[in-house]
Amino acid sequence: MNSFNKDNRLDNVEKLQDAIHNTEQSMIAANDAISFSSAEDKLAIKAKNERRKASIEAMKEEVQDEEEARDSGYNNI
Repeated sequence: MNSFNKDNRLDNVEKLQDAIHNTEQSMIAANDAISFSSAEDKLAIKAKNERRKASIEAMKEEVQDEEEARDSGYNNI
C-alpha cells in the first residue's frame, strides 16, 4: 500500500491568509498585555512580536508564490 499522499495545494492561499490573520491577532493581544506585564515580560513580548512580524512577511511572500502557482495551474510543481 502506498502511503504517499499527493500535496493538495488548492487551499494553501486561504490557509496562509488565516495564519496571517491569527498571527496578527496574537500580536494585538500581546500588545494589549504589555501594559500589565513586568519589564522582563515586556521585553519577551516585544521580541516575540518581532518574530511574528518576520513570520507574517514570510507568509505573505508564500501567499504570492501560491497565487502565482494557482494562476499558472500548478504546472511547475
